[in-house]
Amino acid sequence: RSRQKRNCRRIFWRWAFPMSDKFPVSDKFVLSEDALQEQFLSGTGPGGQNVNKVATTCQLRVNVFALGLAPDVFRRLKDSAGSKWTSRGEIVIIARSNRTQAANREAARERLIAMIEKAHIRPEARIKSKPPKAAKAKRMQAKSVRSAVKQARGKPVLE
Repeated sequence: RSRQKRNCRRIFWRWAFPMSDKFPVSDKFVLSEDALQEQFLSGTGPGGQNVNKVATTCQLRVNVFALGLAPDVFRRLKDSAGSKWTSRGEIVIIARSNRTQAANREAARERLIAMIEKAHIRPEARIKSKPPKAAKAKRMQAKSVRSAVKQARGKPVLE
């Protein structure tokens, strides 16, 4: 019976989203359904007494190696995933903020898409700035003034 329910869910997902095996993340990247693995768990979150009876929490596992990302994008995705990254090269996203499975599934997929889109954005390289000569001269003048003040704090010389 549970296999029947899982198949029904898959059919619903395919009906709701016609591109069943692939869906676009950005204009350069398409996410394959083969890289995703969904599991529904009973857990905490909104739902009242119903939360104890129905498995509404969605655990989405993504095989990152199956995505075929460029090395720099892969590195940025690994850095941004943090504790969601497993030792087997998977990202585990858990969504439990909604009352229904469909809403939690959608929330998990949206978080995954946002994470992948963020990894595709190359950070701008920082250009080192050099302080101007006038600023250096001003700083050295302030240091010499401060040094003179500290020199004057010594014990007075008695003759």
